[in-house]
Amino acid sequence: MIKKILIANRGEIALRIIRACQELKIKSVAVHSTADSDAMHVRMADESVCIGPANSAESYLSIPAIITACEITGADAVHPGYGFLSENASFAQIVEDHSITFIGPSSEHIKMMGDKITAKKTMRELGVPCVPGSNGSTDTLEEALESAKKITYPVIIKATAGGGGRGMKVATSSDELRKNYHTTKLEAKNAFGNDQVYIEKYLSLPRHIEIQIMGDGNGNALYLGERDCSLQRRHQKILEEAPSPVLNDQIRQNIGSICAKAMAKIKYSGVGTIEFLYENNKFYFIEMNTRLQVEHPVTESIFQIDLVREQIKIASEGTLSFEQDQLKIQGHSIECRINAEKLPDFTPSPGKITAFHSPGGLGVRMDSAIYQGYVIPPFYDSLIGKLIIHAENRESALNRLERALGELIVDGVSTTTQLFQELLLEPDIQNGEYSIHWLEKWLQDKEHKTNL
Repeated sequence: MIKKILIANRGEIALRIIRACQELKIKSVAVHSTADSDAMHVRMADESVCIGPANSAESYLSIPAIITACEITGADAVHPGYGFLSENASFAQIVEDHSITFIGPSSEHIKMMGDKITAKKTMRELGVPCVPGSNGSTDTLEEALESAKKITYPVIIKATAGGGGRGMKVATSSDELRKNYHTTKLEAKNAFGNDQVYIEKYLSLPRHIEIQIMGDGNGNALYLGERDCSLQRRHQKILEEAPSPVLNDQIRQNIGSICAKAMAKIKYSGVGTIEFLYENNKFYFIEMNTRLQVEHPVTESIFQIDLVREQIKIASEGTLSFEQDQLKIQGHSIECRINAEKLPDFTPSPGKITAFHSPGGLGVRMDSAIYQGYVIPPFYDSLIGKLIIHAENRESALNRLERALGELIVDGVSTTTQLFQELLLEPDIQNGEYSIHWLEKWLQDKEHKTNL
């Protein structure tokens, strides 16, 4: 059994994992940079270790520093959270090599799904529907043009090691492909240290639907419904809901079963998310995240299951707590990502929080590591909290979200709270009729009207 978990992360996700540890009576270790010495996760953990300066490359991304922290504290497990090293196969392997339990899938599966081309090939072989595209990376412009000709325009150029919305450009013609091909390769090289790209068919008005899966590593796997993450800006999710407004039970069961069977075949261990574009009643696999997602609370809400506890249980026991027929969706859940950003241009807004009040009441959850007097550092992601609502149906969830947003107070810095208040007034949002391009068009129209 795991006795002490080192959390290789920061912010709200580190705090989230600490809470799960406390309920399981497992000791927790927080690691932090010099910029995070006053962070809430450092205060809440049983032990803490400073692992380097503010620069994440020398702290949260420093594998030697994290392994050393494990050795100093006697931690026998590592939880990577999301971001940072959570999908770094080398890190998982090094943790395993030091006889420390990695709370996540095997390094082999992280590596398999970390490369978009390998992931797509694997999923296609496992019977998961995929987006039409090139067979492997397109290493020359000529190969890219040939692939685009076969699958027809518009196409999207993607970095094989991409993520977080980076390393992607759309081309609607051969001239545009010629213009964007080398730019995408350069962006991929700078962002990921790998300039390989591939070509996929660009879908015009898809939803972003992802399936939450869980496996025990012994050939048993199940799915926990889907999340609709279609409200995005620059490929970054800002609001997620579950279940999706556009899926029915039969469609949900069909795609969920396909995903669970695929994960069972490869003996996947832990939680993971298989992401799809969904258009004209068809699913197209785009990538798999071999970690806990930022938006995992909406799944927890509709199933009343603690996914972090399940991660820890699988890592320590190799078993699942339930069977597929025991999983029943209860109500509707919505999550808003509250970022410390200035509107309308979404520039980061670090600084001191002079007042903070978290909304409350039935069905309201605020996952955040901020507090009054806390200084948001300028070195990391601008996410400062996640407001999660649960209610008996979608309409009630929207009403509850409106009420909770009105209660939320974060003074001293700018936040995106007002954005969500404005979005809730839109008929398309109220009716669940939006695609992954809806928000950017809405923002452009709003800017245009402001400039008139």
